[in-house]
Amino acid sequence: MTLRTLLSGLAVMGFVACAGAQTEDEKIYTMADVEAAPYAWRAVDPENLVIMETSKGQILIELLPVVAPVHVEQFKTYVRSGLYDGTEFHRVIKGFMVQGGDVEATHGEDKMLASMESEFYFRREPASVPLDTIGPEDTADAGLFLGFPMKTQPGFLAEMSKDSLVESWIPHCPGVLSTARTDDRNSGNAQFFLISDEGQHLDYQYTAKGRAITGLDVIQSIKLGPTPDGFPIANPDVVLTTKMAADLPEAERPKAFVQRTDTAEWLARLEEADSRRTPICDLPTVPAVVG
Repeated sequence: MTLRTLLSGLAVMGFVACAGAQTEDEKIYTMADVEAAPYAWRAVDPENLVIMETSKGQILIELLPVVAPVHVEQFKTYVRSGLYDGTEFHRVIKGFMVQGGDVEATHGEDKMLASMESEFYFRREPASVPLDTIGPEDTADAGLFLGFPMKTQPGFLAEMSKDSLVESWIPHCPGVLSTARTDDRNSGNAQFFLISDEGQHLDYQYTAKGRAITGLDVIQSIKLGPTPDGFPIANPDVVLTTKMAADLPEAERPKAFVQRTDTAEWLARLEEADSRRTPICDLPTVPAVVG
């Protein structure tokens, strides 16, 4: 019997496939839950926490530098420069995504940074970047890392590769932050998009770099564009301000916590997801609490 099986027996919990959305069967957590069981929660690094205020409400985004370090750093640069402030959600497609961050259109071409080479995937060392997997670690092709959904080559391939690494990437599940581009795979720059519902057909073609830990409902409420292309939009919703939490005085920073997924509760969910062959984007959203 594996440790995963033993732990799964400790957690009596029904599994709900919810495509990244809160359901009535999922508990809504508060800071009291974090304080009662601090071992079950991870504090979000304020250096990777983006506070995005929009005309529809607040979205808190956690960036994940290990998957796309260049894209994450450039996104932070645009945030800290204030150049996302006042930009529009200029392309919004129902059931798919909301696109914004057109710095050039709002602030001028001279404010643009250089385009970046694609980071569609990263080379992962299973020991240093371990996943809580759906299925056995050596053969699983999906799991969770720090609450982020992750797709991956099976771990056993690390033993067969020259660098002892495997290819892994953030799939375009609900709430994921990714990078817009032209037909040139190395043209990603300021424009970004947030997945509102489903976007896995973009995997391995666009650079995902973070996820909304709160505010999926805000993303899904952004004003839609006309079908099928999602633009132009009359009086679109806008990004009011963006800030890095680390740049705020400590007393003013939101304190964000994400539930750990190496607990008995989550290992039971992952065990059941494996038995049901549940796709990674159909797992319940990993909860976050902000205080």
